[in-house]
Amino acid sequence: MKTFAAIDIGSYELELKLFEMSVKNGIRQIDSVRHQVDLGTDTYVTGKIGNAKLDEMCRVLKEYKDICDAMKVDDYAAYCTSAVREASNSAIILDRIKLRSGLDASILSNSEQRFLHYKAVAYRDSSVFEDMVKEPTAILDIGGSSIQISLFEDGRLITTQNMMLGVLRLAERMAHLNARSSQYEEVLSEITDSQLTVFKKLYLKDFTIKNLILVDDYISKAYTRIPEEYTAGELNTEAVDNLLRILRKHTLSEVSKILGLSEDDVTLCHISTILLKRICDISDIKKIWIPGVTLGDGMAYDYAEGRKFIPAGHDFEADIISSARTLAKRYMGSKKRGETLENIALGIYDAMKKIHGMGRRERLMLRITTILHDCGKYISMANLGECSYNIIMYSEIIGLSHMEREIVANVVKYNHLEYSYNEVLSSTLDLDRDSCLTIAKLIAILRLANGLDRSHKQKFKDVRIALKDDELVFTVNTSVDITLERGLFNNRAEFFDEVFSVHPVIRQKTM
Repeated sequence: MKTFAAIDIGSYELELKLFEMSVKNGIRQIDSVRHQVDLGTDTYVTGKIGNAKLDEMCRVLKEYKDICDAMKVDDYAAYCTSAVREASNSAIILDRIKLRSGLDASILSNSEQRFLHYKAVAYRDSSVFEDMVKEPTAILDIGGSSIQISLFEDGRLITTQNMMLGVLRLAERMAHLNARSSQYEEVLSEITDSQLTVFKKLYLKDFTIKNLILVDDYISKAYTRIPEEYTAGELNTEAVDNLLRILRKHTLSEVSKILGLSEDDVTLCHISTILLKRICDISDIKKIWIPGVTLGDGMAYDYAEGRKFIPAGHDFEADIISSARTLAKRYMGSKKRGETLENIALGIYDAMKKIHGMGRRERLMLRITTILHDCGKYISMANLGECSYNIIMYSEIIGLSHMEREIVANVVKYNHLEYSYNEVLSSTLDLDRDSCLTIAKLIAILRLANGLDRSHKQKFKDVRIALKDDELVFTVNTSVDITLERGLFNNRAEFFDEVFSVHPVIRQKTM
């Protein structure tokens, strides 16, 4: 049995959730505490969080730390989201949290935050989730700074997109416009539709959403007070219209009493509901599921899964690969070429297991580099490496951390350019020495695999790879001429030898 505390330093609330975990009983929430601190408005208006809000935040986090100590919690995680992530004084904030509360907090990237929400949804009711995503399904994740829409089909994640339409950001913009209550919905719809229309044209051209999964802090609370509209967390689009009618027809204080929300929460609930309505309007949604999860739930599931308290459920790595394939397809990548590279590169990786010292996540990153190895040619064949790097860094790949995405982008970039360890280390604050070494190892493997199929003709029907002493032997069965491949292979062997002290050799057997 272990106890775990999940501390969410959100844009609008600070939340502490306490869990018990065991192999026998899985995860059980034992307590939760929330405190409202509007950090997001400071960030979205001024670009940083002011001292008054920081002082209140640190005071509350100190109380959370005291609760954890009093309950003798075994472990905890404290994560900051968009309000701190986008603040210019984020380094000061983390330092102040450590000094005043004693908590070691870290900042989640957007993709890491959404992935934890996604994990919480998948684990909350796995059978409901798996049944829904077999059909065209969207997860609408509404946050303070932005919304994330992730599309699923045949049980796999296809694509995900982030839009700066978060409830706090929109609330601040509406306050700035000083729109009358009678204009509120119309003006807000005009603001959101400018981005949602583009999303529809780009991603819903051949995709009609049938099911929608909503992750949000306000709508799920509202529906618990109007249960006739909300059965087992499910509702239809008529229920969305009915909630909007309540929000339109009554005063702020009346809605607060009806829905059991604070007046500030009612305003944010209204914005969330309008966003939900606009998503419903651009597709043909039949069913909406609101699992009622928070970031703290995702943190707990992630912790429990990593320590084997709960069995692995949904195949999240397959989703990462699926979304990478969709990204490659968007930029006209060759599917057959990518599959050939993947098979050879993974063969090298597995044969070198005793030498390279890397693990499961590095193998996954290598797979992604083979899929996205030439995505930049869509923009420029002359600057393939740089363009590939920018495409990967500016694309959401839910399930990869920011550092992992940076590693993938650099491996793809330097597959085409001369690699300099010191240059990469000095070019970014996100990569440490170990990450740069990982990049070098993955480049060496990718370049070698690339050399075996440089003609893009998939000449080798059968490649056997074996480590023999200080040589990595590639035995290829083919009767066609491989002069080009042999020459390029030998060129790439030098860097591979430098990185691993293992010399690759190629041996041809005619079929």
